[in-house]
Amino acid sequence: MSDADIIIVGSGMGGATLAAGLAPSGMRVLILERGERLADCPEARDPVAIFGRGHFRPRENWLTPEGVPFNPGNYAFVGGNSKFYGAVMLRYREADFAPIRHIGGTTPGWPFPYATLAPWYDRAEALYQVRGDAGPDPTEPAHGAPYPFGPVPHEPAIADLDRRLRAAGLHPAPLPLAVDLDRWLARSATPWDAFPDTTGGKLDAETAALALALRHPNVQLQTGVTVERLETEGGRITRLLTSAGPMTAPRVVLAAGAVMTAALLLRSADADHQRGVANGSDQVGRNFMNHNASAVLALSGRRNRSVYQKTLQINDWYLTGGPQGEPLGNVQLLGRVSAPILAAQAGLPGPVAKVIADRAIDFYAMSEDLPDPESRVTVKGDAIVLDWRRSNWDAHLALVAALKQALRRAGFPVVLAKAFDRTTPSHQCGTARLGDDPTASVTNTFGRCHDHPNLWICDASLLPTSAAVNPSLTIAALALRQADRIAQEAT
Repeated sequence: MSDADIIIVGSGMGGATLAAGLAPSGMRVLILERGERLADCPEARDPVAIFGRGHFRPRENWLTPEGVPFNPGNYAFVGGNSKFYGAVMLRYREADFAPIRHIGGTTPGWPFPYATLAPWYDRAEALYQVRGDAGPDPTEPAHGAPYPFGPVPHEPAIADLDRRLRAAGLHPAPLPLAVDLDRWLARSATPWDAFPDTTGGKLDAETAALALALRHPNVQLQTGVTVERLETEGGRITRLLTSAGPMTAPRVVLAAGAVMTAALLLRSADADHQRGVANGSDQVGRNFMNHNASAVLALSGRRNRSVYQKTLQINDWYLTGGPQGEPLGNVQLLGRVSAPILAAQAGLPGPVAKVIADRAIDFYAMSEDLPDPESRVTVKGDAIVLDWRRSNWDAHLALVAALKQALRRAGFPVVLAKAFDRTTPSHQCGTARLGDDPTASVTNTFGRCHDHPNLWICDASLLPTSAAVNPSLTIAALALRQADRIAQEAT
């Protein structure tokens, strides 16, 4: 007898949401997670522990193409990276689903339009109890239903920032967030961005989707289990070799994240699949994307007494702004960057960091990274090799320059910027992209692998483009759509 009707490898945004979508079907669902549940502890709200000592970072290294090890900053816990996410739940814009000409090249678009995914965006926003307001943002695509809750309120300094940005000619809008603000602040008055969710204040993959799935007796979670390889026979996945022993199911879903899913497929190479499982197209691990991102700190003589701060976005440059009208990207607030965070991240002396942090409002500028088959994940023995080749960097520099100029008009005479590097996962995606053409994609448009009828993928690997917004809501929407497809085929 098989261990389940369907095994899901990974409990992050894709895997947990898929389980929530499948739970009412009655199928026996087994979720395998290599990590454990995050327990509450003093370090959970301690910025020195989180950003200075890296208390929660994984005890593992990946390699650069030159063989230099680095700590990747991806997390292995129940709920995956969403346990630390900024809780931003933005839809891809309608234009993101079509080819777009950027400064650095043209994106391939998606095999279906925004309207195809729109109903599942509505459902994902309901599942994650998103707080938002679609009205003020001129780039917001059509919704089939309003946000479940109104936006998280601006703190006084951010309400003042909103007014200043409007006076400078911009169109700031509320940032859609999956946060229960009262519950988050009841634990401690800190930001949530990059802080672990140990008490359910964020609606992350564990607290929103997995908790719902596990209310059903047909859904089980097994932690501390690493899947080492997939075995095949006759074109089907027949067995998973895991740290807890062999496991079988008629359907297998990989939801381990853009890097780990690709690495598992590549490590599963055998005599019949010498380039790796599901890799007849030679696209597994390719087209790795990681948003071009910078922290931008706007300083003035005013004290910023905000606690959480992350409630505002600017999309004036999302669809245009380049020298030939090319898109530049999204700007949103970071969680409040305190002196300990700034000292740890920028290497500044404590007193200098405090002077800057007390007078800064902190922004996150994000531009699209374009797919490139040579930007890729490979494996070398047990090691993961990440060869990320940035693209579209000129667009990002233009975005940061436009933001700096606008902030100076808004009354911030000093604006500092620092780009994030490969050690900061900025929405990794694209290594097993979906598509109609089996020679140019890894899965079909629902996430079923072209090469193996019982193997599915359900995480950021599927995304054919990175757009310039946080991918969590799109991953969740794809997962709910996939759940409906699997349940329909199983009846």
